[in-house]
Amino acid sequence: MKWVLFPLLIVIACLAAGLYGALHNQISYAVAPEYFHVLKFPQFGIPADLHNRLGAAVVGAAASWWMGLVIGVPVMALGLRIQGNARYFRTGMRAIGLVIGISAICAITTLGLLTLIATPELAAQFNLPPGVIDRVAFLRAGAMHEGSYAGGLLGLLVALFYTYRVGRKAGTGQ
Repeated sequence: MKWVLFPLLIVIACLAAGLYGALHNQISYAVAPEYFHVLKFPQFGIPADLHNRLGAAVVGAAASWWMGLVIGVPVMALGLRIQGNARYFRTGMRAIGLVIGISAICAITTLGLLTLIATPELAAQFNLPPGVIDRVAFLRAGAMHEGSYAGGLLGLLVALFYTYRVGRKAGTGQ
C-alpha cells in the first residue's frame, strides 16, 4: 500500500507548497506590490490583466510547488521504513505541516526583522531592479521570500529528523 501512499504524499506536498506560495504572496503583495510589478510578473510572464493579487497567487504557486518535490521525496522516502500504512501517512502529513509552519515562521520573522531595520539608506545599498520607487518595501518583500525559502530548508531538516524519530520509536531500526 505504501507504493500508493508515497506518490500521494508527494502530490499532497506539491499542492501544499503551491498553496503556501499563493497565500504567502498575498502578504508580500500587500507589503510591496511593486516587487511583483517590477520583478515577479515579468519574470513569470504573467499577462497584464493578471497584474494583481490573483497574479501574485499564480506566481506564488508556480514559484513554490516544486519545493514539495525537493522536500517531499527525501522525507517520504525516509518514512517508507515506518511500519503501518496509517502511521506512514500520518507521519508524512505531519512532516508536510512542519515544513509549511517553519517556512511561514521564517518568512514572517524575516519580514518583521526587515520592518524594524530597513531604512532608505540600507535599501540604497542593494542592487534593485531599475524603476523601483519604494526601495524599502521592495527589500522587505524580497527578504520575506528569501526567509521563506530558508524556512523550507530548515523545515526539510526538521521533517527528516521527525520522520527518523518516528521510525526509531516504532522499532524499525532507522
